[in-house]
Amino acid sequence: MNRPVALSRRLMLSVAVGGLAAALLAVPSASASTVASDTAKPTIVLVHGGFADASGWNAVIQRLQRDGYKTIAPANPLRGLPTDAPYIKSVLKSIDGPIVLVAHSYGGAVITNAAVGVDNVKALVYIAAMVPDEGEKLVDLFGKFPGSQIPDSVQEVPYPGGVDLYLKPDTFRGAFAADLPESTTRLMQATQRPFAASSYTDTTTGAAWHTIPSWALVATQDKAIPPALERFFYKRAKSHVYEAKGASHVPVISQPGLVTSVIKDAARAVD
Repeated sequence: MNRPVALSRRLMLSVAVGGLAAALLAVPSASASTVASDTAKPTIVLVHGGFADASGWNAVIQRLQRDGYKTIAPANPLRGLPTDAPYIKSVLKSIDGPIVLVAHSYGGAVITNAAVGVDNVKALVYIAAMVPDEGEKLVDLFGKFPGSQIPDSVQEVPYPGGVDLYLKPDTFRGAFAADLPESTTRLMQATQRPFAASSYTDTTTGAAWHTIPSWALVATQDKAIPPALERFFYKRAKSHVYEAKGASHVPVISQPGLVTSVIKDAARAVD
């Protein structure tokens, strides 16, 4: 008469023990959670410059994502530093965890301002970029070294409230992307995003490279930002410097593998 009761008790005990074991297996240990957090890769934020949009980073993004990096390439407003830097800063503040902040061309001036005071930006990467110091204006920096074809290549287009700059169809390839096929540069020229002429006269209000380590790439055949100016910027910022041999102003498109390697070097330094 007591056998069914004993059997029932044994079954209940078995179920209880099995449930407890399953529950323990489902809860990750504190040490495992800490390890996962400590080894998380930084988020890569890619900021484009003038006459361009975020699609210029596509080949770099593909490589970074393939290697497991979360990437964000926000649209730089191109309305001048007082607008562009706060906008990019708002993007940075929306991101948890460490950030490697990367910029091309005029985007370098934007991130130099935007990263000030954003504690989780752990590295700056400048790709053929402007790197101003506090109190400087881009128009003055362009005059430090000869070789830029931009002043003779731009077309000014007034609009209510300001002036936009475009690169002319017949000068776009030579000044901006001479190492790309003509079919590619015709498309880039047709879809270019203008940026405000005031960007050249806006004053840099802070320089993040004084406190954040930087990596930088010189485009040796750059006709937009002279290579000598890039080297001046990078030496002053004490950057880890690389060279893109034979590259025009857009190594992000013509040499995406090299650009990705520079970014990954910066990312590994902050992992």
